[in-house]
Amino acid sequence: MSTLRELFDVGGQSPWLDNVRRDWLRDGTMQRIVDEGVRGVTSNPTIFDKAMQSTGEYDAQLAEVAGSTPEEAFIAVAGRDIADTADLLDEVFEASGGTDGFVSFEVSPELAYDTDATVAAARSISERFSLRNLLVKVPATSAGLPAITTLIGEGISVNVTLIFGLTRYAQVIDAYLGGLEIAARAGRDLHGVASVASFFVSRVDTEVDKRLEAAGAPAALHGRAAVAQAVLAYELFEQRFAEASFTSLGAKGAQVQRPLWASTSTKNPAYDDLLYVNTLIGPHTVNTMPDATIDAFIDHGTVARTIDADVAVARATLEAISAAGVDIEDVATALEAEGVRSFAASYASLLRTIEEKRSSL
Repeated sequence: MSTLRELFDVGGQSPWLDNVRRDWLRDGTMQRIVDEGVRGVTSNPTIFDKAMQSTGEYDAQLAEVAGSTPEEAFIAVAGRDIADTADLLDEVFEASGGTDGFVSFEVSPELAYDTDATVAAARSISERFSLRNLLVKVPATSAGLPAITTLIGEGISVNVTLIFGLTRYAQVIDAYLGGLEIAARAGRDLHGVASVASFFVSRVDTEVDKRLEAAGAPAALHGRAAVAQAVLAYELFEQRFAEASFTSLGAKGAQVQRPLWASTSTKNPAYDDLLYVNTLIGPHTVNTMPDATIDAFIDHGTVARTIDADVAVARATLEAISAAGVDIEDVATALEAEGVRSFAASYASLLRTIEEKRSSL
């Protein structure tokens, strides 16, 4: 059994790849990765931008859509990769009964603070791609929350992204449950509506460590906030999806909204390269990893249920960080704003790349 397959079969966690490249879809690399046990794929503008800059795989199609806007060209070009990836994952989707085997594609991050525009964009993506194993990525901003409820209520599966704190995560769960209630009243097939809640991990340590250092806090607290917060997020997940507000929906076929650990490559070279993988394994979770982290896990990862091994220690860790003068909720607020800015900048870079490519063809 490969380490990735063991991660799912023994640890209950679905490993997803955080990368989409057309050359990988064509040369068999993506198929090999799925054969090794990857059960889903995520994408974002940065990934497509890098792929378009580093290969000529997209040039011919970009020339074909020369008369369209950069945004329209991106949807057309990316749509082919998303469809091919969805097709490659369809066997996983079928074997899992529709609970895994998804590919994610996000609405423009420029719409992160506009509820109506986010809903309209997500509907358009869902209708245009028309894939049963597509997750539309929607940010967990204050404007994104009602959009999530609306989309889930309409039967559109959602990957909720840019979650950095426990308060926002609780609101994301509420948004999902509210959408399921709407879907149930409309008579929709609840099992056909899926969602993951993408909790960004490594960026939390980067910000908290910076603040701990500024506060002169003990070095022993560095590199511990992100995992501790994810552990408490999993505790919240287990609590909320065991409550009557969900169990009644579950009896009608609704799926739990799985926690997804995102941003799991280690940013600080002083930390273990699998810090955000080995420590966050548990049932009904997803870890979306870049290919380098997947390779590292295959090489020397350890499969064991770790996510709830010591919840008390996680809680004490966050309390100690708070006592040292770091406001974890303020960290989450700052990281959300920074995340939206970063994603929007990546999207703008992608559109520039498309224009430059088309001008040179």
